[in-house]
Amino acid sequence: MTEVIIVGDAAQGGRLVAEAVWSLVARRAEAVLGLATGSSPLPVYDALRDHASRLAGVRGFALDEYVGLPPGHPQSYRAVIDREVVQPLGLDPARVRVPGDDIARRLASGDSRALAEAGERYETELDRVGGVDLQLLGIGSTGHIGFNEPGSSFASRTRMKTLTERTRSDNARFFSSPDEVPMHCITQGLGTIGRSRHLVLLAFGAQKARAIAEAVEGPVTSAHPASAIQLHPRVTVVVDEAAASRLRFADYYRHAWANKPEWQEL
Repeated sequence: MTEVIIVGDAAQGGRLVAEAVWSLVARRAEAVLGLATGSSPLPVYDALRDHASRLAGVRGFALDEYVGLPPGHPQSYRAVIDREVVQPLGLDPARVRVPGDDIARRLASGDSRALAEAGERYETELDRVGGVDLQLLGIGSTGHIGFNEPGSSFASRTRMKTLTERTRSDNARFFSSPDEVPMHCITQGLGTIGRSRHLVLLAFGAQKARAIAEAVEGPVTSAHPASAIQLHPRVTVVVDEAAASRLRFADYYRHAWANKPEWQEL
């Protein structure tokens, strides 16, 4: 069963996950972290600032990136990762990768294969470093993780996808107008995400309650991509009371957390 931890607030959840990162880095200084964007992982990044120097050797791989934004656009996920993770935590920018980092340069040089090859190039980079040790995840209202929209194959690899209108609408708050939200993205696939050794999904607020309940306790179905976490051997879901409000087994999750053996890691 997926481990579900119900916390008092997002800050508490962030500190809890940061402790898991510290423990990982203590064992492996060059650990590979899977980086998510959006509001859910921000408390983790905030908590990691307390001992950022410990992260000097880590590598980071982002989940996804928009296609079609100009280089340097403030809402590109490269810019977001640099702004919210790399700079505050003092990470080496050369050790943090985002899908399609070189697409704009290759397209500008007339390389028509840039988009078609971006996914496999990212998969090769992930394989080269031995895969992700701890993958941070958020969850969208459609149940997407990364940009794997409903209908995504559980075996999918990094590739270009078309965003649903619901996702574009949800993300429009970050842009001047809904029309500016890109139609396409490059995202790690559910199969790629599933190869990470530890998945940590965070969700806070009542607006995430339905998506969390379906991901954790609903049927495993491509109609709700996040339900793929139920097939993974090591998953931790960190939610506040509002996001946990639709969980049928919430009392058991609280009981299990309160009685977790001291030797057992997050």
